[in-house]
Amino acid sequence: MSSLHFDDRVAIVTGAGNGLGRSHALELARRGARVVVNDLGGSLHGDGQSTGAAQAVVDEITALGGTAVANRDSVATEEGGRAIVQTALDEFGRLDILINNAGILRDKAFHKMDGPMIDAVIDVHLKGTLFVTQPAFRVMREAGYGRIVNTSSASGLFGNFGQANYGAAKAGIAGLTRVLALEGAAYGITANAIAPIAATRMTAGLLGDLAARVTPESVSPVVAFLAHEDCPVSGGVYSVAGGRVAKVFVGETSGSVLDELTAEAVRDHLSEIEDQSTYHEPTSLDMATAIIARALS
Repeated sequence: MSSLHFDDRVAIVTGAGNGLGRSHALELARRGARVVVNDLGGSLHGDGQSTGAAQAVVDEITALGGTAVANRDSVATEEGGRAIVQTALDEFGRLDILINNAGILRDKAFHKMDGPMIDAVIDVHLKGTLFVTQPAFRVMREAGYGRIVNTSSASGLFGNFGQANYGAAKAGIAGLTRVLALEGAAYGITANAIAPIAATRMTAGLLGDLAARVTPESVSPVVAFLAHEDCPVSGGVYSVAGGRVAKVFVGETSGSVLDELTAEAVRDHLSEIEDQSTYHEPTSLDMATAIIARALS
């Protein structure tokens, strides 16, 4: 089969100065995309700024014969999001692909977590995805084409101790992805998300022997596929690590219709309610409502 190329396509990759974002930017550039390399140049915890991180990746892309431009605006503000998108339009005249990857960590057990720790993580991950995607979505909607790839996490989908702020943000991104898929469908826009595990500065010292097998480069080809015009899926969330790719989905059991709804009836029918031998996978609120209506009819 033919290779997947991005000739004439323009991509934004946020948080592209290190780790996964850098790998995504290089992968897209190698395949012909012109890339806006966005990175504020801050620390893992979101502190400070540096002009070097984004430019270093631009230099790598240029050395490979590709085309890229650095952008150092913050994803965490509406103004920053608009400026990132405007950079693509000013430099390349179009925008086809958005990879939302920027992120920070402020881990702490929930009972010890303070407001600034919550705000900082929500601002970069969830609000950052919203603030960059909205102006990008408007451009894509007008053009009748777009590819959006968001970054969720197993911490948000399944939970992880000490990451209430991060998990809440990443779960929100999964929900946002579903909404974007529904709203973009009529305009040639797809939206998908990855839940990656990779050896980066965010996971330093946590992966043990697995670290050597889960490089950022083992994630980026999935991003490239989801960002390509030939990708037929939208609204999906994919677990990606070390060459393993799996779909994560939200389902509900067939459940139980209780003739008399009481706390005792829920207790007595709990095994039936939780029975996963049959389940539904609604892809929208309308479908979820229709399932309930059928069960009650």
